[in-house]
Amino acid sequence: MAYRTWLEINESLGAHVSKKKFSDVPEHVAIVMDGNGRWANARGLTRVEGHRAGEAALMDVIEGAIKAGVKYLTVFAFSTENWKRSPDEVKFLMNYNREVLRRRRDQLNGWDVKIRWAGRRPKLWPSVIDELLTAEKLTAKNTGLVFTMCVNYGSRIEMLDAVNQIVEDTGNGKIKGKVTEKTFQKYLLTKNLPDVDLFIRSSGEQRISNFLLWQSAYAEFVFLDVLWPDFDREHLWGAIEQYSKRNRRFGGAVDKPKKAKRSG
Repeated sequence: MAYRTWLEINESLGAHVSKKKFSDVPEHVAIVMDGNGRWANARGLTRVEGHRAGEAALMDVIEGAIKAGVKYLTVFAFSTENWKRSPDEVKFLMNYNREVLRRRRDQLNGWDVKIRWAGRRPKLWPSVIDELLTAEKLTAKNTGLVFTMCVNYGSRIEMLDAVNQIVEDTGNGKIKGKVTEKTFQKYLLTKNLPDVDLFIRSSGEQRISNFLLWQSAYAEFVFLDVLWPDFDREHLWGAIEQYSKRNRRFGGAVDKPKKAKRSG
């Protein structure tokens, strides 16, 4: 299969995209890719067919993020809670994540994408870890979009792991003095990523499902009533448009009382 290179994508920023102006582009976009199972069941298919259909949506969104100027894209590929699903679906998802990485890593490398993995090793198939690390190594020198796959990730356990490691490092003298936010950040699985600016969830559900809790403290949230296999770059750009119109104050405020209208 012939894939477009980064140069070809860069040259294709033509009429439609170059004319599309964003007053403010989020540096870091996080996405909960939800709705694969419902998409499939509504068509009389099994849930795994929805996951297969979601691959094309993901690739289109990655390309859309590149064209929009997003620097970091982080997606929820498999959560620590997803182990509760049926053994058949878990087996499929493990194989599928491995195969998608193997099938798409050269394409993403050609797009100058840097692939990263955020997740826990316990329970995760060694073959999946190998593919994730191979993709990281292959794309390590790339300077384009940083694409992070959260596989076997859960934000609560991520923070608990961080706390336990901090306690251990404090006890053995590696940490001296108070633990600051910057110190805590260094112990997270996403320590090399900036905070999330725009958090998107597909499928119409309005919850964050234990995804990037610490990192999304000041994120703008956009919930779209679109099942993930139907999601594309246009939906991403629409969310960016919403983001660009919001006033992010980070706890601050400006006093701007309206002037009273004069009567008579």
